[in-house]
Amino acid sequence: MSTALVTGGTSGIGAAFATELASRGTNLVLVARDPARLAETAEDLGTRFGVEVEVLQADLDDHDDTQRVADRLLDPARPIDLLVNNAGFGLHSTLLGEDIGVHERAINVMMRAVFVLTNAAARAMVARGSGRIINVASSSAYITMGHYSAIKSYVLTLSEGLAVELRGTGVSVTAVCPGWVRTEFHDRAGIDASKLPKIVWVEVDDVVREGLAASAAGKVVCVPRIGWKAATVLARLVPRVLIRWASGILVSSRRK
Repeated sequence: MSTALVTGGTSGIGAAFATELASRGTNLVLVARDPARLAETAEDLGTRFGVEVEVLQADLDDHDDTQRVADRLLDPARPIDLLVNNAGFGLHSTLLGEDIGVHERAINVMMRAVFVLTNAAARAMVARGSGRIINVASSSAYITMGHYSAIKSYVLTLSEGLAVELRGTGVSVTAVCPGWVRTEFHDRAGIDASKLPKIVWVEVDDVVREGLAASAAGKVVCVPRIGWKAATVLARLVPRVLIRWASGILVSSRRK
């Protein structure tokens, strides 16, 4: 039976990944900050699907906590077959703010931790000759909506760069770049998404299933749903001045 480690595995996309994997008979290692929610999620998934669920309480803003998770990935006695780097949060803070604390936390959680954990998992998997990594990026990586776009662009490019180095190793990496997903993510970030048309929304279960299918097929980039696939292709083709113009409109529409 295979084992997957999921960061941010108690809410949003991470919880959906954990549930789908458990339903397929995959044992889990769940990483999150809230010990009570970790215990509740582990009990629920273990009872419903009969899988083993290990929990690791960790704040990926903390370097020592991040290293503990990396050490778990590197443990040869308890191999991890799939890493899902999902932990993150929305950024609703201007790049011009005097207090940059939230940006520093975002860098630690969504850039540094992603690199550290991806590095650890890839090294362990290459040594075994098999394994898969899924890094949850965003369609925001293709546009210019402040720091969040910059961070997710890093995750996308990191994944593509690693894919080049992993050729022929038996290990794959997939960047999943969803659009607007129906979770509590936007409310937590203080983003008003109420005016967005229904057509832009993607169901979280679709994101997970398409992401897992892309990973199993060895695809490097997965953009769930055809509409968002078309949008990201267009974003690659049009002049960047148009991307900045469209991004400005989107940023304005999201402000409460």
